Amino acid sequence: MYDLNYIALVTSKNVSVQLKREAAAFAALNVNAKPFVPNVNAAVFVPSFAHGGDAETPAPDGVQEGLGEGDACEEGATRKVEEEEEEMMMMEEEEEEMPVPKIAPAPPDAPKKEHVNVVFIGHVDAGKSTIGGQIMYLTGMVEKRTLEKYEREAKEKNRETWYLSWALDTNQEERDKGKTVEVGRAYFETEKKHFTILDAPGHKSFVPNMIGGASQADLAVLVISARKGEFETGFEKGGQTREHAMLAKTAGVKHLIVLVNKMDDPTVNWSLERYEECKEKLVPFLKKVGFNPKKDIYFMPCSGLTGANLKDPVSECPWYTGLPFISHLDSLPNFTRSNDGPVRLPIVDKYKDMGTVILGKLESGCISKAQQLVMMPNRVLSLLSDDVETDDACPGENLKLRLKGIEEEEILPGFILCSPDNVCHSGRTFDAQIVIIEHKSIICPGYNAVLHIHTCIEEVQITALICLVDKKSGEKSKTRPRFVKQDQVCIARLRAAGVICLETFKDFPQMGRFTLRDEGKTIAIGKVLKLVPEKD
Repeated sequence: MYDLNYIALVTSKNVSVQLKREAAAFAALNVNAKPFVPNVNAAVFVPSFAHGGDAETPAPDGVQEGLGEGDACEEGATRKVEEEEEEMMMMEEEEEEMPVPKIAPAPPDAPKKEHVNVVFIGHVDAGKSTIGGQIMYLTGMVEKRTLEKYEREAKEKNRETWYLSWALDTNQEERDKGKTVEVGRAYFETEKKHFTILDAPGHKSFVPNMIGGASQADLAVLVISARKGEFETGFEKGGQTREHAMLAKTAGVKHLIVLVNKMDDPTVNWSLERYEECKEKLVPFLKKVGFNPKKDIYFMPCSGLTGANLKDPVSECPWYTGLPFISHLDSLPNFTRSNDGPVRLPIVDKYKDMGTVILGKLESGCISKAQQLVMMPNRVLSLLSDDVETDDACPGENLKLRLKGIEEEEILPGFILCSPDNVCHSGRTFDAQIVIIEHKSIICPGYNAVLHIHTCIEEVQITALICLVDKKSGEKSKTRPRFVKQDQVCIARLRAAGVICLETFKDFPQMGRFTLRDEGKTIAIGKVLKLVPEKD
C-alpha cells in the first residue's frame, strides 16, 4: 500500500521547485524590461480580414514595448464593449424622458376629426393638472413607464400624489411647488374627435395666463374639490372658482362641464349629499354669470387620482347614471364653425426653431401650406412654411405654424395673422359697453386698467363716459354720467397705450369681447361697439 500523504508532499515539492526555476529563468530574460504601463489612448484593434486583405496591419503607434499586440487587442475590445454599454444606458435614459404619443396615423381617405379645445379651470389645488395627466394616460398619450418614473421622483420629494400632474406641469418650478404657472398644452383623441387640453393655472397671481388659455377654448371644464373645506375656500369671495367661471363666459365659452373631483376622499366617500350640496351652491352663481343650467352646464363626479369615472363607470357611485367624462366629451354635438370667413389667428406664443414658430387658435377662415399672410398690426408679410405636417387647417384648430419672411423679434403675443385681402382692424381708441363687476370706489374718466382682449394684454385708460345703460330695459341715459360704480352698465370710450388688433363684437365676437383687470382683480367685462379712427 502506498502512503497517499507522502506522494502528495513529494509532488507539491517538485511543483514548487519547477516554478522557482521558471521564475528565475524569466527574471534572467527580462532584467532590462520596462514595467508594464497600459496605453489608454491606443487605437481600437481592427483585424486584417476586416480590411478585405491578407496583409498584416501594423501595431498601433501608441503600444508600449512591454505591451504585447494581443494585450492591446484585448484592451481595445474591452473598451469598445464598455462604450457600447454606456451608449445603451444613455439611450434607455433618453427613452424614459421622452414619452412617445401612441396615436395611430389616420388612413388618408378617413374624414378629418373635429378639433375641440378644452380648458381646465378652477381654484388652486382642485386637481386640474392631475385630471389632465390621468386623461393622457387613459387615452395612451403617456406611457406607463414614464408615469412610474414620475411617481418615483415624486415619492423622493414626499409628493406621491403629484406625479400625474407632472405630465402637464413640465417646468421644474411648477413641479417643486405643485402649482401650474403657464397654460399647459397636450392632446388626446377619441373615436370621433381630436381634443387639445389647455391646463390653466388656478392661483390668483396667474389669472392673466388663465385668460389667455380660456380665450382659445371651445369648452370649459370647471374642476371643484368635494373635500370638506376645499370647495368652500374656492367658492367663497376671493376664491378662483367664481372668477374663473366668469372669465370663461367672458372669453366666449358657451358649454361648461363641472367635474366634482376628489369624491374618493375619506371626508366624502362618494357621498350623494355632498355632491348635491356643491351643485346647489354653484348653479345659482353660474346662472347669474350667464350659463343656462338646462342647456350649458353638465355636472359629474370623479376622482382624478384614481381615474374613477373619467374613462370607465365606477361601482362605488351607483347614483350617477350618466356617461363617464371622456365618453361624454365624445358624445357632445359638433360646434358650428364658418370656413368662409377671413383668416384670423391670434398669437399666443412664439419661439425660434429652424425659423419662426408661432402658436395659436385659428378663429376664422382656412389656411394651407405656402399661403401668404399678413401679421397685424405691424403689417409684415409672411409665408406659411412648406414643411408643416398638415396641408390645410380649419377654424377651431390649435396650431403650431412655421413662418418665413418674418423674424421672431417682430412678433408679440396678441398679434393677429390675417389674409392680405382682408386684414383685421387695428387702432388705439374704441367705444365699448362695460359692466362693472367688482370695484370698491367709483370709476371716473382718467381711470387706468389692464385690458385683456383675445390673446392681447395692454394698458388702457377710460377717457370718457358716454352714457349709462339700464340693465333690464337696455335704455340709454340722455346725460353723460360723471362716474360709474359696481353693478352698473355704461358705454365708455377707451384708449390703449399702444396699437392693438380688435374687431367690433357684432362683426367678430371672438375679437370683440374683453376683460378689464386692476390690482389683481377682474373689475369689468365688456364688448367693443365701435372703432374710433385716429386724428391726424
